[in-house]
Amino acid sequence: MSAAEGETVRASHILIKHEGSRRKASWKDPDGRIISATTRADAAARLLDLRNQILSGQAAFADLAARYSDCSSAKRGGDLGTFGRRQMQKPFEDATFALKVGELSDIVDTDSGVHIILRTV
Repeated sequence: MSAAEGETVRASHILIKHEGSRRKASWKDPDGRIISATTRADAAARLLDLRNQILSGQAAFADLAARYSDCSSAKRGGDLGTFGRRQMQKPFEDATFALKVGELSDIVDTDSGVHIILRTV
């Protein structure tokens, strides 16, 4: 096993699901009514607004994740814990491993929806 294969990261994220998401339900929207009516463009616009609030210092990442993320990690401020290669969807993995610790990603598309990712370790 090479060092790269054994590398792990820790990250938090905010997920906004949309009509194209593979699972159209979340802790916030158990019936998926809102998610099914949300376009990818609307989800991305909402996420960009949240990203701008974080970058400008208006809001903390964990607070926004707890309030707006469609992932169950919201209850942990978006924290996904530590993970290695091949444990997340490929676009999410690639984006997370490319970030420096403390860096916030641009929008990342996966089968789950659109995300912003904060690498924490």
